[in-house]
Amino acid sequence: MNRFLNKANTRVSFGSAAFLLVAAAFLGQLLGFLRTKFVNANFDAYGPQSTDAFFAAFKIPDLFYFTLAAGALGVAFMPFLAERMARGDRKSVWELTNSLLNLLAIVMAVVGFIILIFAEPLINYIVAPNMTPEQLSNATAIMRLIAFNPLLFTISAILISVQQSYGRFFFYAMAPIFYNSCIIVSAIVFSTLDPHNGGPGGLGLVGLGIGALLGAVLQLIFSFMGFAGLRYKYQARIKWQSPDFRQILRQLPTRSLDQGVDSVNSIVETNLARRLGEGKLSFYENAYVLHTAPTFLIGTTISTAAFPRLNDRLAQGRKDLFRREFLQILRIIIWLTLPVVVVCFFARGYLARLIYTQHAPEIAVIFGFFTVAILFRTIYTLISRWFYAQKDSRTPLYVSLLAITLNIGLAYVLSRPEPGGYGVAGLAMASSIVAAVEVAILLIIMMLRDHKLLDRYFWSGLFRIFSITGFTVITAFIMLSIFPLTLADRGFITLGSKLGIIAAVTFSVHVGMSILFDLEEAKPIIRKIRNIILSTVKIQ
Repeated sequence: MNRFLNKANTRVSFGSAAFLLVAAAFLGQLLGFLRTKFVNANFDAYGPQSTDAFFAAFKIPDLFYFTLAAGALGVAFMPFLAERMARGDRKSVWELTNSLLNLLAIVMAVVGFIILIFAEPLINYIVAPNMTPEQLSNATAIMRLIAFNPLLFTISAILISVQQSYGRFFFYAMAPIFYNSCIIVSAIVFSTLDPHNGGPGGLGLVGLGIGALLGAVLQLIFSFMGFAGLRYKYQARIKWQSPDFRQILRQLPTRSLDQGVDSVNSIVETNLARRLGEGKLSFYENAYVLHTAPTFLIGTTISTAAFPRLNDRLAQGRKDLFRREFLQILRIIIWLTLPVVVVCFFARGYLARLIYTQHAPEIAVIFGFFTVAILFRTIYTLISRWFYAQKDSRTPLYVSLLAITLNIGLAYVLSRPEPGGYGVAGLAMASSIVAAVEVAILLIIMMLRDHKLLDRYFWSGLFRIFSITGFTVITAFIMLSIFPLTLADRGFITLGSKLGIIAAVTFSVHVGMSILFDLEEAKPIIRKIRNIILSTVKIQ
C-alpha cells in the first residue's frame, strides 16, 4: 500500500506530462470532432430540429462556468498551491482546496437554478433570436438539462487543478473524453427517436442534452478517482480567515472577467450568426470547432504541462530559468503550430467536408479566415501564463477587454450581409485580426517588463522558423495540386486518406528542412528517431 501511495505522489517530468497531454488531447479533440460530425450527420442545420438550437443552448452555461470557475482556477489557484507544496505545507493545500471547492459549489448551484428558471428568455432575447417555436423549445429544453453542468465542471476543475500541482496529468487529460463520448452516443441513439428523421417520435435533438449531462457526471466521477493516493480529506467549511484564501479570492475576479469576456464575445457572435439566417450559426460553430482543435492540442496542452514547472521556477526564485524555459517552450509551440496552420488553410475544404459530411463550401470559407487565429490563439495560451505565473491576472484582463471590444465592433461591421460585408465569414475574419492584436500588445508589455526576455537570439530563431515554413507552404500548395478536392470525394476513408497524404508530406518537409538547417526545435525529434533506430532489443 505504501509503495502505491509513494508512486501516486511522484511528479512526472515536463516531457512526460506534455506527451501524455498531447496524446490524450488528440483523442479528446478527435472525439470532439466526431461529436460535431455525428450531430451534423443525425440532425439537420435547417428545419424544426435545426442544430442551431443545440449550439445555442450551451452558450449561457458556458458563460457562467468560464466566468466563475474555469480559467480562474488554473491561474489564480495553482500558483498558491505550488508555493505551499514547495514548502511542504500539505495542510494548507487541502485547506485552500476545501474552501474554494465549497464556495464555488454554492455559487454554481445558485447559477444552475437561475439557468433552469430563465432558460427560455435567455435563448430568445440574448443568445439566438428569430428561432421558430419548435427550435426555441428544443434549445430551452437542452439548456435546462445542462443547467447544473457548470457546477459539475467546477468541482472537476478544482480537483484537476490540485492534481496538476502534484504533477499528475492523466486524469486531467482523460476526463473530458467521457463528456464527448456521451454526446456522440446520444446523437446516435436519440436521432432514431426523432420523428423528423423517420423515427417513432420522442426526444430527438433534446436527447443531446441528456448526453451532455451524463457526460459531465462521468467526468466528475473520473476526476475524483485522480485523488487516489493523495491523502485528501474533505471538510465542509470555508476558511475565510486564511490570508491565502483571501488573496486567491482577490485574484479570481480579474481572471474570471478575462474568461467571461471571451464567453460574452461568443454569445455576441452567436447572436450575429443567427440573425444572418437559419443554419448560419451551425456553419459558424463547425468552423469554430475546427479552429479550436489545433489551439487546444498544441497550445493548451503544452502550456498546461509547462505551467506548474514555470510556477516552481518562480517559487524557487530562479527567474533566469523561468525566462529560459519559457522561451524554449514558446519557440517549440510556434514551430509546431506553423505547419498545422499551413495544412489547415490549404486543406480547409477537406476538413469542412469531413466534419459536415455534405458539400459545405461556406464552412470552408469561414475556416479559412480562422486559420490566422489558430497561430495567435495558440501563442496566447503560453504568453498569458507568463503573466499568471507571476500572479498578474490584471494585465491579460485589461488587454482582453480591449480585444473583445475591438472584436465585437469588427464582427458587427464585417459580418453584415453582402455586398456591404462578408456575412458569417466576417466573424472569423474579425477573430483573426483581434487575436493578432492581442498577442502583439501582450508581447510589447512583456518586453517592457523584462528587457532580456525577447532578445536577439530569440528573434533570430523565430526568423529561421518562419523561413523554414516557406518550404512548408510550397509543399502544401504542390500536394493540393496533386490531390485536389473534387465533388466526387465523399466518405471518411476517401477524404481522410487524401488529407492524410497531404498533411504527412507537408509535415515531413517541415521537419526535414528544420533538421537540415539545424533548427534547435527539431533536435528532440532527431534524438527520438535515433533512439528508436539505434535502441537495442533484448531477446529472452
